[in-house]
Amino acid sequence: MSKKEKLIARFKSMPSDFHYDEMVNLLGYFDFQEVKKGKTSGSRVKFTNPEGVPIMLHKPHPSGIMKLYQLKQIKEVLGL
Repeated sequence: MSKKEKLIARFKSMPSDFHYDEMVNLLGYFDFQEVKKGKTSGSRVKFTNPEGVPIMLHKPHPSGIMKLYQLKQIKEVLGL
C-alpha cells in the first residue's frame, strides 16, 4: 500500500486526530492547490483544483487537528 493509499484510507476512517498537514497532502493528491491571498492569508485557507472547485477551510490552531465537520465537508467534495 502506497503512502497515498494509506492517507486516503486513514482519511476515510474519519480519525479524531487528522492533522492539517495531512489534509494539505491529501488535497494535493486530488490536484487541489492552496490559493494565496496577499502576504498572509491568516487562518482562512482556500484550495482549488483545475476545474475551479473550491474548498474553504479554517486552519486549525494551535493544535493543527482538523474538526470532524471539516473532514465530512471535504469528504463530500472529494466524493469519497
